[in-house]
Amino acid sequence: MEGRKRSGNNRKSRTAQKSRGIIGHINKRRSRTGALQSMEDTLTTSTRRRFLTLTAAALATPALPRLGSAAGWPTDKTIRAVVPFSAGSSIDILGRLVLDPLSRQLGQTIVIENRGGAGGSIGSAQVAKAEPDGYTLLVNAAAHSAAPAAFPNITYDPGKDFAGVAMFGVVPNVFAVAPSSGIKTLPELAAKAKASGTMTFSSAGVGSATHWAAERFLLSAGIKATHVPFRGGPEALTEVMTGRVDFCAIGIPSTLPLIKDGRLLPLAVSTPKRSAALPDVPTISEVGFKDAEYLFWNGILVPAKTPRPIVERLHAETQKALALPDVQAKFKPQGVEPLPLTPAEIDALIAKEIASNIALAKAAGLKFN
Repeated sequence: MEGRKRSGNNRKSRTAQKSRGIIGHINKRRSRTGALQSMEDTLTTSTRRRFLTLTAAALATPALPRLGSAAGWPTDKTIRAVVPFSAGSSIDILGRLVLDPLSRQLGQTIVIENRGGAGGSIGSAQVAKAEPDGYTLLVNAAAHSAAPAAFPNITYDPGKDFAGVAMFGVVPNVFAVAPSSGIKTLPELAAKAKASGTMTFSSAGVGSATHWAAERFLLSAGIKATHVPFRGGPEALTEVMTGRVDFCAIGIPSTLPLIKDGRLLPLAVSTPKRSAALPDVPTISEVGFKDAEYLFWNGILVPAKTPRPIVERLHAETQKALALPDVQAKFKPQGVEPLPLTPAEIDALIAKEIASNIALAKAAGLKFN
């Protein structure tokens, strides 16, 4: 009887031990599961952080190619410089004088393309649509900021679609006639226009600086004249020399050789002060025409989204080229006056001129044919 009791007690003890073992095993599994869960949570948090970091890097990636191209600019790739007027025009002459040393400094070939027509707007439109990578330049003049007043429906915005790089300087426009015309002064020209009512003037194109300078004079003098536009200055000058057109107001670089040869007679310059290239020729205000002065600037622009490091590099290199004794020696007889503006100052000047030109055209009722 006692043996059976001991046997029963032993079985109960073994059962209890087994139960405790099972419970312990379960608790250990629970403990390991909690640890694993904790590890999983830690890994999940770490993975999430890594994912967010990689995502942020991926979102920033699109900016890398432009930064890289700016840092490596210029590479072994030809730079295209568009001059929106014909070869031989004032801006073309000055552009070539500057771009030649600029090409050597950059160690890159710069190819000049003359895309004349519509007062410079045809060539300008091409540059506005070009890739903003520093390999397409616009060599233009004050006609750039006059375009919206002359062509309200142009396909680009001269202010917003371009960034200023550097100014070559200011060039006086020369009011000139053929020596055979018998006219000796600008007041005489105005008097003849009033008397005859059939005066004509030529320009390098509708809305060009040569057109705008003449219109300011006509407005100040209170006279009318028929506009005869061409694709560039050389053609416009030829018509005046032959007497088929009465007068023009074209930059010194194009007119000076013809004046020296006696084929053109200068009457006045459009700038506030006389030109060193033509010291005996009076300013337009000196001969009595107020508010007729015209700032005929020349310089380089690029598409608006061109990386700023490229713009700054181009500005610095252009300033170096302009400071070269050889360039200065060639600029002096062209009557170029320095206009050392920063890229930001150029943008501000263009924005100001666009507004003032549009306001003037509306106020004066100017019609650009």
